[in-house]
Amino acid sequence: MSADALTAAIATFLAGRDAGTLRDIRAAFDREIADAGADAFTHLTRRLADEGADWTYYPSDPLARRLHHVLAEWLVPHDSALFGIEHLAAVDGRPLVIIANHLSYSDANLLEVLLHRIGADSLGDRLTVIAGPKVYSDVKRRFSSLCFGTIKVPQSHALSTDQAVMDPREAARAARRGIDIAHERIRLGDALLVFAEGTRSRTRGLQPMLAGVTRYLEVPGTYVLPVGLTGADAWYPIGEETLYPVRIVARIGAPIEARVLRERADGDRRLMMDAVGLAVAELLPLEYRGAYADDVRDLDDARRLVSSA
Repeated sequence: MSADALTAAIATFLAGRDAGTLRDIRAAFDREIADAGADAFTHLTRRLADEGADWTYYPSDPLARRLHHVLAEWLVPHDSALFGIEHLAAVDGRPLVIIANHLSYSDANLLEVLLHRIGADSLGDRLTVIAGPKVYSDVKRRFSSLCFGTIKVPQSHALSTDQAVMDPREAARAARRGIDIAHERIRLGDALLVFAEGTRSRTRGLQPMLAGVTRYLEVPGTYVLPVGLTGADAWYPIGEETLYPVRIVARIGAPIEARVLRERADGDRRLMMDAVGLAVAELLPLEYRGAYADDVRDLDDARRLVSSA
């Protein structure tokens, strides 16, 4: 793939931009690619050609990440914001699982960009994202996935459409492998980002967290960092291929020790994840809280758990 072909593929995200803006973006890409050198670009294009074939871990690519930061200068408004940075010191160097609500394919990229903008690259450098097969389905998505590490896992059978043809035993083996790889990455110092609803919300509202996500929390000493995202649903709407310059806000909540969650929930995985869902909901406007809204019944035990964790 040539530099022109890469920029042309990415330019499909930019429908509606004026010719001058597109020209400026292409020129900025060309400068970044030239500065990185031919070897870096060749390495990136090889990965773009075949990334995602196996159920495994894929490391980030430095050039892809830099190109994303260039693109974000035009596409992520500078009034976008990240709040709760004071909570990051408590999890620095600790085993960490970040759990956020899921609005679009861009969620992980937007979080990484906001961390970069506030100078929190120490966390951005650690990001490894649990990713379903669709993340690797075309060049644009593979390019976006290279801004951080990813672990390819099958989507939950309860939520899946295209995975329904996958043999259940094969899916179970792939899921188990994903958990084992995630534990290894956490032990190596990665911060694992999990969208625990299992699929993007079509209504903006939080969906019930998947109980099986607790499997990622089993590394001793792990902390859960709740994150609430708003704006990503309008920035990259479901069913569209165009990005819109909408203000993005991310809010980081107080970290929760997974061991404490497990002990107080007496090992009840559903209760643990409902408590995490409530912690994420507290960071969101009312219209984003969905299954974890204040008036939702049958969450009293989870409310007590998260208030005491």
